[in-house]
Amino acid sequence: MILAVASGKGGTGKTTVSLNLARAFGSPVRLLDCDVEEPNCGLFLAGAVRSRETVSIPIPEVDASLCDACGECSRFCEYNAIASLGAAPTVFAEMCHGCGGCALVCPRGAIRERPWRVGTVETIDSGPIELTQGRLDIGVAMAPPLIQAVRTRDRGDIPAIIDAPPGTSCPVIAAIRGADFTALVTEPTPFGLHDLTLAVHTARGLGLRFGVVLNRAGSGDDRVHRFCEKEGIPLLAEIPDDRRIAEAYSRGELIVDAIPGYKALFEGLLEKTMGAAARGGGNHADV
Repeated sequence: MILAVASGKGGTGKTTVSLNLARAFGSPVRLLDCDVEEPNCGLFLAGAVRSRETVSIPIPEVDASLCDACGECSRFCEYNAIASLGAAPTVFAEMCHGCGGCALVCPRGAIRERPWRVGTVETIDSGPIELTQGRLDIGVAMAPPLIQAVRTRDRGDIPAIIDAPPGTSCPVIAAIRGADFTALVTEPTPFGLHDLTLAVHTARGLGLRFGVVLNRAGSGDDRVHRFCEKEGIPLLAEIPDDRRIAEAYSRGELIVDAIPGYKALFEGLLEKTMGAAARGGGNHADV
């Protein structure tokens, strides 16, 4: 069972929801921090690092003595990661997706692949929560390969929660594709609604089942409520705009630990999301 937690914009409380859902499990659960450009689930979970692995992708390396500058590799590459202008091709590693196609189409076998490091994946044991997080190397632009490496650490033996990157671009799609259910976290503001709309389009485009979690409820207006009602999207939970939550977060504490009164809220959210994931079918949750 895979539950993804995503948002159309940063700062809505996506990681807060992911962490507290994991704590609400009360049994073994795998938390996958796929926000590899800024992983921060580890800031809230004390534990020992069990493993740390380097992640690389294969990028082309051209043997100039074999290359006849035919340009087949350059014409094949959809990402312009290899360019041939009448001489041995130039490789732009930062743009390469590691598909290996250029080596396959080279008629002279002048291209071989070499590993190019993009980041690390580490696993931390924190009680019943097994946290796996990716950390993108500084200067690396390609997050999806590292996100996919984090996803592959899910063995399917216990339930998994994915803390996705913010937004609706390629990293988000790499993180949430194939999830059994996705909780879209938003806030009651014009920006929150605008980016929630984008997230809904993305989830529908991927054929995902999803619902909405409204964070900082009571601090804005009712436009998110009206949008969800109009679109037939279930509002799974509302987390109040409570100063105690902000104070606990600033201390690196989870809501369910610092304010036990909120435990029932996250247990209820967990029951709805996992139940909807188990039932399957359609885009929306049956709650």
